Amino acid sequence: MLFCIIVFVAVLTYILPAGVYERVLLDGKNVVVPNSYHTIESSPVGLLDLFKAIPLGFKAAVEVIFVVLAGAIMFGFMEKSKAIENTVGVLVKKLGTKNKSLIIVIMTFIYGMLGIAVGYENNIAMVPIAAVLSLALGGDLILAAGISVGAMTIGFGLSPINPYTVGTGHKIAELPIFSGALLRSIFCFIALSLMAYYNVRYFKRITVDPSKSMGNGLDETNLGLSKSIEDYKLSLQNWLVITVFLSGLIVIVYGVFNYKWYLNELSAVFLMIALICGIISRISATTISETVLKSVSLAAPGAFMVGFATTIKVLMEMGNIGDTISYQLSNLLQGLPLYASAVCMSISQSVINFFIPSGSGQALATLPVMLPLGESLGLTRQITILAFQIGDGLSNLINPTLGGLIAMLSMCRVPIDRWVRFIFPVFVTLICLSFVALIVAVATNYS
Repeated sequence: MLFCIIVFVAVLTYILPAGVYERVLLDGKNVVVPNSYHTIESSPVGLLDLFKAIPLGFKAAVEVIFVVLAGAIMFGFMEKSKAIENTVGVLVKKLGTKNKSLIIVIMTFIYGMLGIAVGYENNIAMVPIAAVLSLALGGDLILAAGISVGAMTIGFGLSPINPYTVGTGHKIAELPIFSGALLRSIFCFIALSLMAYYNVRYFKRITVDPSKSMGNGLDETNLGLSKSIEDYKLSLQNWLVITVFLSGLIVIVYGVFNYKWYLNELSAVFLMIALICGIISRISATTISETVLKSVSLAAPGAFMVGFATTIKVLMEMGNIGDTISYQLSNLLQGLPLYASAVCMSISQSVINFFIPSGSGQALATLPVMLPLGESLGLTRQITILAFQIGDGLSNLINPTLGGLIAMLSMCRVPIDRWVRFIFPVFVTLICLSFVALIVAVATNYS
């Protein structure tokens, strides 16, 4: 599927004219200058360049690729110590097997809050825990992805305090940072509630009829519980491993908010946690080596897909068609009725997100164009940013070019095609609800 998309983008470089916006530095970031779009000499991608873009994609995505491997190594050591399995077993035993649906709802909102408050790729280490929990409850790996990846993607994408989309957008629009939070918070809560309901509904369906599970055939090695719920308890060694893991997460959160840490720092902390867990568990040097290699082998397919997906971004840059797509979509919005313009602006941002999957990158590339266009159409700046956030945030649920999504799915061993089949009804429902939210915003002159 990704290769077909890569070929499609390469073909677009022959169809669309190459063009660029002029950019200026704003606080160290390149921001588009409105009305500066101009065509340049066409640079279609040839056959050699098409395949050359693949290693270049891996080079561009190396930080995301390695954080997937580092997270898998860390989880491998925690799994080896039985700390994760025993913790999940004790959790299910304490809450009771009769409250499985409640556990799914609670965990969906917990993962959603991680997306809202902490970020996206920063939470990658939390995904395998959902896999163990889902299997312990009698669910599958698809449900695990719904609990973790689905909730975190929605929470992060619609977060009223998202620094990458809302924060950057408000800075460009010269609005108070994170203003208009009430409407965003209400919509985010509704979206997470829908995700929780859908997860419970799917769980009940596969419990009644296991043949309807979309996770049949997926590799569940070392993720399931090895004994009955009543036999689980936490040893001192388990408590030490869990304490190290939670301490590492606290350090990561502190570093992200105070020192602007990103993927390389996360990878470093993951590896440190892995080493300390290995020492606490008194694992031999040979077993440490074997655990590292086994963990890498399990994560390698997902890590490969991250680099493969980034190839699309590289092709866009080689063909210089990213700005052309943004420019043509903005032209289509001109002359639309007021309510339709807000909805169509959100749709156009969803399309652009396929080609520019970075939230802050998309904001810097499109909002300087969309903000004055929105004002000329009669939309407030807050509505334009809301349309941008919705278009970017919701399309991330099914965006195969988003490295973070591919990375997280790989952590719970779910292929992108099965994920899209699972999440698509939620995506369509949320898109319809977002249109209602935008219409309310226009009707109330949201500002």
